[in-house]
Amino acid sequence: MKLENEDALDNLIICQKCSTLHEEVPIKDGTKACCSECGAILYSYDSKRIDHGLALSITGFIFFVLANVFPLVQIQILGHEQFITIPKTIFSLFDSGFYIVGIICAFLIFIFPLMIFMINILLFILLKIKRGEKWTKDLLILLSHITPWSMTDIFLISILVALVKLIGYAQIHMGIAFWALMVFVLIDLYIVKSIQLSELWMLRKRILVNKDTQ
Repeated sequence: MKLENEDALDNLIICQKCSTLHEEVPIKDGTKACCSECGAILYSYDSKRIDHGLALSITGFIFFVLANVFPLVQIQILGHEQFITIPKTIFSLFDSGFYIVGIICAFLIFIFPLMIFMINILLFILLKIKRGEKWTKDLLILLSHITPWSMTDIFLISILVALVKLIGYAQIHMGIAFWALMVFVLIDLYIVKSIQLSELWMLRKRILVNKDTQ
C-alpha cells in the first residue's frame, strides 16, 4: 500500500485485535465494518448514537448536580448529627491543611466529571446540528485527555467502604445525593462502554468532515 502523504493515514484503520491494516471504506448508517482477518469490529456508523448520547449526557449532568447539591449521607453518633456532601468533603480537606489532596480531589471527583458531561453535551449538540468541525475536534482531543482522570466511581466505592466500617458505631441514613451519585456513576460507565471515543471520531468524520462528499 503506497501512501502519497501523511493525510492518507487518516483513511487507514488498524484492527485492535490482530493489528491488520485496512483502508477505510464508506458504510451505510446502522452498519459495521469488520476485520477481514479475524472478524473483529473495526468501526461502525450509527447516527442514532447522537440522540442516544445527548440524552444520556443531559441525564447524567442532572444527576451530577443533584449529587453535589443534596447531602450524601446523614451520620448520627451519640445524638450528634452530621451531613456529608461532596463539596463539604473537599472543603474539609482544605480546612485541615491538606491543600494538595484537596485540589486533587476537587479535580478528580468534581471538575473533571463535570467537564466530561458538559463536553459530551456540547459535542453531541454540534454533531446533531452538523456544525463546528474545528470545535468538535478540539473537544474530542480534550475529552481523550481528561476522561481517564474521572474518579467518581472510585469515590463511590470509597464511600461504601467507609459506611460499612461505620455501621456498628453510628446510625447512617442515605441521602438523595447518594442515590443520585450512584445513578450518575452508572450512566458514566454506560456511556464509556457503549459510546467509545473512536466511534465519536468516526461520527465527526462522517457528519462534518466528509459531509460534502455524501
